[in-house]
Amino acid sequence: MAGTDRSQPAIGGGPAVVLVRPQLAENIGASARAMANFGLSELRLVAPRDGWPNPKAEATASGADAILAGARVFDDLHSATADLRYFIATTARPREMAKPVLSPREAAGELRRHHHASHSCGVVFGPERAGLDNDEAALAPAICEIAGNPAFRSLNLAQAVLLLSYEWFQAVAPASRPSAAPPATASNLEFFLDRLEQALDKAGFLHPPEKRPGMARNVRNIFRRLQPVEQELRTLQGILSALLRPQGREVG
Repeated sequence: MAGTDRSQPAIGGGPAVVLVRPQLAENIGASARAMANFGLSELRLVAPRDGWPNPKAEATASGADAILAGARVFDDLHSATADLRYFIATTARPREMAKPVLSPREAAGELRRHHHASHSCGVVFGPERAGLDNDEAALAPAICEIAGNPAFRSLNLAQAVLLLSYEWFQAVAPASRPSAAPPATASNLEFFLDRLEQALDKAGFLHPPEKRPGMARNVRNIFRRLQPVEQELRTLQGILSALLRPQGREVG
């Protein structure tokens, strides 16, 4: 599959994703795919309409077979969440309930906090047609409302799972992602800027003389603000050398 790299270590764990009475196996598969995209691996199904396992889920899972194979089936939401210390119920509609109503980003932050405290946690999604009913949503300590167009709040189940999975990944991934390459050293950057300034002098760009200090400062500030990494700086040095070479007057 495009974008799949089997040489990379798989990210897993995180909160359980609980699908309540999902109606289409294809949506279960697409939800598993969304989970795999963003490092979630535990799928729980509450009374899936067409039974489980269901081969129709495999096609839309696009390779997230391990998540489907590990999915657990429960009779009701009580049993599906019995072992969880914290879970959030999602909804696309405002609910008049005396409990926290969180955005997807805020929900991910709460899940991260409980997860880091080694609390088992999860996110609950309702069926495609109408979502969770009020009694089911009331079981959760908090609600995640997925805001959208008030005139069209019809959100596909897998899309909702994708939104929450993405926010989860953003909330926890910085600690697990490799850090970005550091900027080039100040001395290497200054060496490049000295070469560039000399070349601009030779080309007559830094003119008239009374404006030269300010123009040179502006040029240097452009590159200092960009903070190129070493590889980028080597590329810039190569570009400068190539531009100078045809004139037969390498500077520096």
